[in-house]
Amino acid sequence: MIDDLLSTYRTELFDHVIPFWERHSIDHQYGGFFTCLDRDGSVYSTDKYMWLQGRAVWMFARLHNEVAQDRGWLELAQSGLDFIRRYGRTAEGRVYFSLTQDGRPIHIQRKIYSEVFFLLALTEMARATGSGKYLDEARTLFWQVYDWWQHPEKLGRPVLPGGFRGSKLADPMVFLGMIEELERLEPDPRYAQLAQQMKTIALRHIQSPRRLVLENIGTDGEFIDTPTGRLINPGHAIELAWFLIRLGQRTGDADLTQRALEVIEWSFERGWDDEFGGLYYFLDCEGHPSTHLEWSMKLWWPICEALYGLLLAWHVSGDERYLGMQRQVHDYAFSRFSDRAFGEWFGYLDRRGEPTHTLKGGEWKGFFHVPRALLYSIQLLEKHL
Repeated sequence: MIDDLLSTYRTELFDHVIPFWERHSIDHQYGGFFTCLDRDGSVYSTDKYMWLQGRAVWMFARLHNEVAQDRGWLELAQSGLDFIRRYGRTAEGRVYFSLTQDGRPIHIQRKIYSEVFFLLALTEMARATGSGKYLDEARTLFWQVYDWWQHPEKLGRPVLPGGFRGSKLADPMVFLGMIEELERLEPDPRYAQLAQQMKTIALRHIQSPRRLVLENIGTDGEFIDTPTGRLINPGHAIELAWFLIRLGQRTGDADLTQRALEVIEWSFERGWDDEFGGLYYFLDCEGHPSTHLEWSMKLWWPICEALYGLLLAWHVSGDERYLGMQRQVHDYAFSRFSDRAFGEWFGYLDRRGEPTHTLKGGEWKGFFHVPRALLYSIQLLEKHL
């Protein structure tokens, strides 16, 4: 089974996913990447989204660093990074959310995530090129992002009396991701200290007695009995768990690894659609109607996180149950999302598993979740040869 999985993932990544983006997403005129690609790769919008520019730079640079250095991947990553550094930032250091093809600003979010993915691009390019300039820029940006996270009003987001105050699950996750990348480039005890802070915050989202992970909690970790507070995303919870497993493996924290394994098991059991297969996108933990109209849809990225997360759970635990769950996800992904006719994966399916959109990329889907999950899975399976 391991040999078959490894062969399937190598074929999917190197023959069907990477070539799709190499053929269709490269902007040879202005640099960077098109992400609004229809099923056959045709470009339906030339606008560029900075989350996806930074993610694609990271992905191409990671392939250069860990797979092969003679495939032109570093040049593609460099083109994307140059585009972001030339056009993507305000004078104050913020990173726009979207630009026109030639780099004119369209929109900026009152969130930290455009900066997060630019930082990840910088770290992997620093690793690929040995450039101290990129590392310096990433380090400076990291502490700026941390300050913005602590003081969201600096992003232009008003703090209203009745508004949400508390923790969003995505925030400790992105910090753990940034810290993992920075720590591999330079020793700094502050990163380890912040990782522990983010671990503590993330663990507050884990409701062990109820066997679930909440997307949003109060300032002191309390449950908020509103649609926002009751929201769960099973695929996101599995992604959190594999972040925590990787942290636990780096720090020797066996208890953290065990907690993360429990999260993966709960989230799969709660999130899997027994009737039609796939992971529900959103659920209300109390069983109330979800306010998210797409709640029952099956999206590509939660399936990708489960594909790798369950494989990692099996790898660190040796428990064959996780491999069985992973096989369910694998069979669903390759029968529903993978598109052998044109390459890459569909992004959005209805509950029954039929594509609701033909697109292979857009404002949110780019060259990241699918290739990252496949690459991480390949690297894990290779350890079992």
